[in-house]
Amino acid sequence: MKKIVTLGEVMLRLSPPGNQRFFQTHSFDVEFGGSEANVGAALAYWGMDVAHITAFPDHEIGWAAAGQLRKNGIDTRFIPHVSGRMGVYYLEQGAMQRSSQVIYDRAGSAFANLEPSKLDWDAILEGADWLHWSGITPALSQNCADLTLTALQKAKEKGVKVSGDLNYRSNLWQFGKAPHDIMPKLMELTHVIIAGTRDFKQCLNEDYKSFTEVRNMAFERFPQLDYIVKTDRISHSSSNNTISATLFGKKKTFSSRSYELTHIVDRVGTGDAFGGGLIYGLLHMKPKDAIEFAMAAGAIKHSVPGDILLCSLQEVKELAAGEGGGKIKR
Repeated sequence: MKKIVTLGEVMLRLSPPGNQRFFQTHSFDVEFGGSEANVGAALAYWGMDVAHITAFPDHEIGWAAAGQLRKNGIDTRFIPHVSGRMGVYYLEQGAMQRSSQVIYDRAGSAFANLEPSKLDWDAILEGADWLHWSGITPALSQNCADLTLTALQKAKEKGVKVSGDLNYRSNLWQFGKAPHDIMPKLMELTHVIIAGTRDFKQCLNEDYKSFTEVRNMAFERFPQLDYIVKTDRISHSSSNNTISATLFGKKKTFSSRSYELTHIVDRVGTGDAFGGGLIYGLLHMKPKDAIEFAMAAGAIKHSVPGDILLCSLQEVKELAAGEGGGKIKR
């Protein structure tokens, strides 16, 4: 069994039921989720040994969040419960031509204040095959940037493969540092980077004209890099998207089939499902099959409410092979 470690904040998600607006609702649906933990949950559901690293407040909401991770099959032994608050985000689900919107309330959370010295990375990474991070974490605070760098340096010492979803979000970088001050060192320690042209531009503070230019630069600048992965999404409306993905190696390129998704149930977490599928695929499959598996996982997540992809390996493999047509299984 492969062991994967994921690193990142887990937040409380509050959403008006159905497609209600914030100013309509009298109640919220409650979920726990975070990008990297969502990746871990998908992998755990597929039988992987997954440990997640974050920090929770030492009160009932923090304990409930840890309990939810355990329900999803994730090892929480290394998560400290400390003083501080739980990060929260509010999600209003869009429909048709109305976009979804997210409001964050996460400043000063228990995770944002976590010091790298509080974690035993030798114990955390013992026997690990893979470590996954995203650009969300180093954007939260200097502590989180230092924490991510420490994790990746320890992974390099132990020969652990590292994937990173650059996931640039402009509204998160509020602690006095720009992405290009932090991200290049993290990218130097990463073997699989999930990102588009905009992510590379912002993280490296360079004006790339095309993704071809990005790809050529990245493999030259980051010699440890095995793959760059780019997803493509055409949003016809909030309820109708077309998605596909491409896996770029140093010598070969592999593209997935495209999926036209109509009547989307929940778009949040779809990139995380893709990331989990990519890690699983690269650990168990050839590159072409890995990108097909990842894109199929991402496609299925659009049909599942909540942050986390809940489906079997067989379901993903069937869709990746072109066998999923929404028929009733008897």
